Amino acid sequence: MLAVAEIDYIRYEANQKGRSYSDIAKRTNHDPRTIKKYAEMEDFSPTKRKQIRKARVMDPVKPILDKWIQEDLTKKKKFRRTAKRMYEMLKEQFDFKGSDRSVRLYVAKRKKELQEQSESAALPLEAKPATAQVDFGEAPFVYKGERVILPFLALSFPYSNGFYFQVMPSQNRECFLEGLKRMFHYMGRVPKVIRFDNLSPAVKKILPNGERELTEEFQRFVLHYGFECEFCNPASGNEKGRVEAKVKYIRNNFLLPELTIYDLESFNDSLWEKCERDWQRPHYQKGKTIAELFEEEKECFLQLPAKEYECVRYEQVRADKYGYIRVENKLYSTSPRFAKQMVLAKISYQEIEILTEDYELIVKHERLYGTPQKSMKWQPYLILMAKRPNALKYTDFYEKMPSEWQDYFSHCTIQEKQKTIQLLAVLLKEHDFEISTQALRLASQYGHPSVDSIKQVFYQLINGRGIREPIQPKISVPTMPEASRGLSHYDRFFESTGGER
Repeated sequence: MLAVAEIDYIRYEANQKGRSYSDIAKRTNHDPRTIKKYAEMEDFSPTKRKQIRKARVMDPVKPILDKWIQEDLTKKKKFRRTAKRMYEMLKEQFDFKGSDRSVRLYVAKRKKELQEQSESAALPLEAKPATAQVDFGEAPFVYKGERVILPFLALSFPYSNGFYFQVMPSQNRECFLEGLKRMFHYMGRVPKVIRFDNLSPAVKKILPNGERELTEEFQRFVLHYGFECEFCNPASGNEKGRVEAKVKYIRNNFLLPELTIYDLESFNDSLWEKCERDWQRPHYQKGKTIAELFEEEKECFLQLPAKEYECVRYEQVRADKYGYIRVENKLYSTSPRFAKQMVLAKISYQEIEILTEDYELIVKHERLYGTPQKSMKWQPYLILMAKRPNALKYTDFYEKMPSEWQDYFSHCTIQEKQKTIQLLAVLLKEHDFEISTQALRLASQYGHPSVDSIKQVFYQLINGRGIREPIQPKISVPTMPEASRGLSHYDRFFESTGGER
């Protein structure tokens, strides 16, 4: 596979400059078939242009061909209709009497003209359709019971004055790409050109002559979705003034006074409708609603790729003697068996998955933001803890236990503690404390339960059987005469026989 920078160059030369595959092959010293492969994989490239002759027979079908060409410009090159296919469609659908050559010449010319128009439209500051601007803003929230400042990522469309935004836990690389990806997939389309500030998640280094060295993850993201990225000059935020004004508008009209967020995913899902409800107002200049203008420019957007981009990165890290790894100055537990060994951290905006070198999952953590410094998953450590059960009471695992389990352990012998901790190591591998606590509660109805009885009730619960109720017979049991105990009945019998034995 070619390097990312080479793929980007091929895509740009084929898509923006319209160079032929053979020309690009000469410039890059690659086989033309390789050029074709990567050009079609990432985006489209204009076909070879030829001049056409005027023909009156073409006049009625020119608007039809223009519409088809415009539609195809939003698709990857390999998904576009060829001139031959357009000719066949004209014959089938419109009883076209012209020649194949007339259609091919016209299509080639119009592709060149429309491509040039598309390139001249890719100037965000001129508020042309299918262009966008991106920036982060901040707002106060009450999140997970604490007052915090959270960033939100805004995507603004200067032509229509529409916008979308998503609240993220951080401004890091994964949150930045995740926010953009969500907006792309919600719209079902991708803007052709997006202007950015020199955000650190996107720009690794500012080079002379306006060039940028992009981060590897952002460059792959751009290649995946096929849009063109532009960047402001350093200290020139006014070059994306539309989105900066939109950041203020979003904060003042949607996020103040501070909102309480219980679940960030649900909150973000609710923002789509709120944004689109705002679009029902008229544009400040154009006499149409923002919603109507957005639908117009959306037709010029690029199609989504077939696969959704996975906004993750991988880091190879070494666990310390306790089995902890460090990611961005936060500690995450692995397992005692991986102490002082290399593991792989799969990092997304909300999760840290710790994997073996064979990509097998060891443990999964919620990604830490803010003041928390350590995330501990005790389940992999319980087998080791079972060897020293008296140490349980001095761990934060014990403090986080439901009160029923704390009370149960206080009445256990050392042997029972060992067996119970071993049992929890198995039960908590795929289930949380809720079901095991319910099993403990049911097993304790008749006194201090054994480990085996807790285990039995647990598996009855997860298999959907629960505790069986006492059997109620369908027929009544006949009343039996009361039975007397002792020797008194013998004495009565002896007296009734006159004392004869």
